[in-house]
Amino acid sequence: MAGLVLAFFPGPAPASIDTYLDQALNATGLPGVSVVVTRGGEIVHATGAGHDAHGDAVTENTPMRVASVSKSFTAAAVMTLVEDGRVGLDDEVHDHLPQLPPRITVRRLLNQTSGISDASVDIGQLTGARTLAEYVDLLRPVDAAEPGTRFAYSNVNYNVAARLVEVVSGQPYEDYLRQNVFEPLGMHDSRAGGDAPNGFNSLCGIWLDRPELGDGPAVGGSGTVITTAHDMGRWLVAQNGHGPFATESLAAMHGPSDVHDYGMGWQPDNNGMLVHSGNLWTYNAIQAIDPESGHGYAVMTNGAGVVDDTGTILAGLIALSRGETPARPGSSRQLVEWVLAAIGLLAVALGVLGVVRARRWARRRSPRHPWLTVARLVVVALPAVLFVLYPQVVSFVSSGRTVLWAQLWYFALPVTVTLTAAALAGIAVLTARVVRLVSVR
Repeated sequence: MAGLVLAFFPGPAPASIDTYLDQALNATGLPGVSVVVTRGGEIVHATGAGHDAHGDAVTENTPMRVASVSKSFTAAAVMTLVEDGRVGLDDEVHDHLPQLPPRITVRRLLNQTSGISDASVDIGQLTGARTLAEYVDLLRPVDAAEPGTRFAYSNVNYNVAARLVEVVSGQPYEDYLRQNVFEPLGMHDSRAGGDAPNGFNSLCGIWLDRPELGDGPAVGGSGTVITTAHDMGRWLVAQNGHGPFATESLAAMHGPSDVHDYGMGWQPDNNGMLVHSGNLWTYNAIQAIDPESGHGYAVMTNGAGVVDDTGTILAGLIALSRGETPARPGSSRQLVEWVLAAIGLLAVALGVLGVVRARRWARRRSPRHPWLTVARLVVVALPAVLFVLYPQVVSFVSSGRTVLWAQLWYFALPVTVTLTAAALAGIAVLTARVVRLVSVR
């Protein structure tokens, strides 16, 4: 049956992948992209386009940060311990890590149903930890919901899982991952933590070379894997059943929990694919496997902006694999950023005009309607109020994920700069009007 499925879904020609990737790079304006397509037990093609921060060409061997795609590797590391009988999926994590509350099992940790959410811990404090041991020690107290009753996506779960690997194995997480996941798969250019070329953030359509933000353990289970397109090909082949992982382990990693369709670093999309994306401060990535056709895909970029183009590029690769013509690649990133820049410039212009006209405004106020004067002062202060609440607002629209101030100067740089300009303009107008009101009296 598997042979018939693979015959029905012939892999795309490597040349067509190269051509599409060049088109996608030109359309999106990304600095660099690497991709891989697999089929059954083979790598169809791994390639790259663009450049890295050193000016070198991006190839299938260029190291890329894959952010939260790392979670599936952490799940795999835990599953090797399960296969060896050193820990059970239904064991309580508390038995190995007493800092964690009871009733959180290993399975619930990986399914993101542990009851831990960003709101239940101090995310800001956790950014100061440089090791997984420090990270877990900083967790207490954990105000977790009833384990196993609801899904809450949080990096905390997978950093705890990585620390569990250390405690059970007696090895540093990066060493265990290398010896028990990367090396058996032939992923010789992959590692957890370490250095990679700087990534990029976009502002007004210009890509800025920036170092990665250090906001947590240097080696963690939620987002510190650095790998290549070639190595990701070996990983995807194994995830499609052509590797050392037991069938039961793959079923556990890919299958849903009792309360959500998220598995263990994988989640089904609306097209029957299993996917997981990763959004870091200067890198983005996405991986996908198609259980029906046996295809696997990974897209990695060394640029992160207000628009993530990895999903669009993935859709084009899937279309190629199905013998379809991919939609013309494109991106709204540059348009969005120019609109934000225009809003910022308009805010500055209105701020200058408001300061210049502050004396006239104060003289024309209505003494009989002081509430109207107050209302107009409140209006010009609104951008500053929004600026103060900015991290909370972004965290709210991010489905409860905590976003900190430092992080907002990376992937959201255009929004942050625009809001800063509007807030400063509003404060300038507010100050000028209050000063003029006092002088008029």
